Amino acid sequence: MTREPLTVEAAARMSVMFKALADPIRLRLLSMVASHVGQEACVCDLSSGFDVSQPTISHHLKVLREAGLLSSERRASWVYYRVEPAALQQLSQLLDAPESESESEAVGR
Repeated sequence: MTREPLTVEAAARMSVMFKALADPIRLRLLSMVASHVGQEACVCDLSSGFDVSQPTISHHLKVLREAGLLSSERRASWVYYRVEPAALQQLSQLLDAPESESESEAVGR
């Protein structure tokens, strides 16, 4: 999966992120935040389009925040969530498998 094996600590940290993303609602929420301008969205913008209550949405956002995928900031009566680029970069690097020699040879044919 990567160029070097994960350390025990890195595997534990990454598994928390993958566990958070294993839920379809949380995956959609992360996608919604990431697609907003500046990769930031108000919780008021995220609650529509789901068949769950606003407290349930807040719970899912908390799980994403605790996994390190989102950060939040309270502004007046609203909470704004933003993507944590470093966390997404870690996931991306882990999933970006290097091309094997046999694959690169097949592409060159």
